[in-house]
Amino acid sequence: MLDQKVTISELKERVDRFISEREWNKYHKPKDLSISIVLESSELLEHFQWLTDDEIETMLKDSQKLQQIESELADTVIYCLSLSNALCSDLSNAVLRKLEEDEKKYPSEKVKGSYTKYNQISCQK
Repeated sequence: MLDQKVTISELKERVDRFISEREWNKYHKPKDLSISIVLESSELLEHFQWLTDDEIETMLKDSQKLQQIESELADTVIYCLSLSNALCSDLSNAVLRKLEEDEKKYPSEKVKGSYTKYNQISCQK
């Protein structure tokens, strides 16, 4: 299955099957999955902690280190997909809906190249 293009729905199904086969559904409650997302995200952050941009650029050229980072990222995404399953959420539509909201909050002509928070955009000149 590696190197194949898959949809979010297919990933959600694969995660659901993995969890169901191990009878872990009883542990996969929204609160616990939310906590797990934060914990895995923290493990991802550890790879970058205290490094300069140059050090990060060098680190990402190391295929073994990149694979470790991708593994932590995958763990985070798996928990996100699992939470989406637990909530019976249509994650694809939720992402699209959120992007539409953000497009309104952050019109490109007003925020291009800036990290200004949406509630301070009107203060910009």
